[in-house]
Amino acid sequence: MKKLILRILSVIFVTLLLLVIGLYGVMWILVKGPSSAAKQQFVCAVQESSAMGWVANLYLSQAEIDEILEKNRMQEVAQGTVSDTDLIHIAEQEGNTEDPNAEVNGAPQEEPEIQIEDVMGTTYRGKMMIVKDPSRIFVGTVEEFKEGTGQVVADIAKRYGAVGGINGGEFVDMGSYAYSAMPVGCVVSQGNVLAGNMDEVYNITGFNKDNILVVGKMTLRQAIEMGIRDCVHTLHETGPFLIINGEPLSVPDTSVYGGGKNPRTAIGQRADGSVLLLTVDGRQANSIGATFKELVYIMQDYGAVNAAAMDGGTSTQMVYNGEVVNSPYSPTGPRTCPTAYLVAP
Repeated sequence: MKKLILRILSVIFVTLLLLVIGLYGVMWILVKGPSSAAKQQFVCAVQESSAMGWVANLYLSQAEIDEILEKNRMQEVAQGTVSDTDLIHIAEQEGNTEDPNAEVNGAPQEEPEIQIEDVMGTTYRGKMMIVKDPSRIFVGTVEEFKEGTGQVVADIAKRYGAVGGINGGEFVDMGSYAYSAMPVGCVVSQGNVLAGNMDEVYNITGFNKDNILVVGKMTLRQAIEMGIRDCVHTLHETGPFLIINGEPLSVPDTSVYGGGKNPRTAIGQRADGSVLLLTVDGRQANSIGATFKELVYIMQDYGAVNAAAMDGGTSTQMVYNGEVVNSPYSPTGPRTCPTAYLVAP
C-alpha cells in the first residue's frame, strides 16, 4: 500500500512538473518569440491583473515592461477636459415597454426601455445593456465604505431595488491585500458626496441633473458645481476614458491596441440619451477578453458620443432582474466591489 501511495504521488508530481514546464515554455515563446504583438498583449494582460502582474518579470526587465505599458497606454486627457453636454438631446420618455416583441393593435411598439444584446468579436463575447431613459441610471454603493469586503453587483442592486446594473469604479487593491468595500477616489450617489476630496482632481464619469453622461478630468468641486448627481472615479491605467464628444481616445501607436485582452466594463451614452452598459467576458476559453481600443470600437458601433471604462478583470459583472447575465471570470462567482451603476425600476 505504501509503495502504491508513493507511486501515485510520484505520478502527480511529475504531471504537475510537466504542466509547469509546458506553461513556462508557452509564455517564453509569447514573450521571446517573433511576434511583437503577442509579447505586448501578454505583458499588458498580466500587468492589469493584480494577482498575475509578477509573471512578466520572469521574462523581462522592469524597464522593458514599462516601455511596453507606456506604448499601449490610452490617450490621457488634460486637466479641465470635459465632455460637451450640448451634444446630447434626450427625448421625453413616455411610459415603459419591457417586451421588445409586444404589439398594440397589430403594430410593434417603440424600442423597449431596456434591451440586452450579445456582443461578439474575434477574441471576446459580452453583453450590452441599452437603457432608453437615462434618468433611471444612478450610482449605488455598499452600505459603508470601510477596510473590508464589499458586495457583488446583484446585492447592491437588491439593496436599492434596482432592476439591473454593472460594476462601477475601482477599490483599494494592493495585490497582497484588498478592501473591496473601499473605493478609490470620489463617489457621488443620488446627489450625496460619499467619498473624495473636493479640491482633488479626478477622472470623473457620471451623470448630471439633466441625466447627461459627463466624462472629464476635474476636481470634485467643479463636478458638483456642474450639477453632477452621480459619479465615480477610475484610474487612467485601468479605467480610461474611451470616447469624448464623439472622438475616440486611442493609443498613440496605431500598431497596438491599448491594454491587454481582459474582462472589461464600460459605460456610454448615445446622442438620444440612451445609456450603454457594457461588459466583456475574459480569461476564458471562449472569450479571452478585449483591449481598451476594442471597447472604443464597440461603443462606436452603438453610437456612443461619450464613453469610459470602469473597473474590469474579475470585477466585471452585469445583472438584470437579480441574475448575473454575463460570465464573470472567477471560480467563486463575481468579485465584490464598493460601487455600481444601477438601473432604477
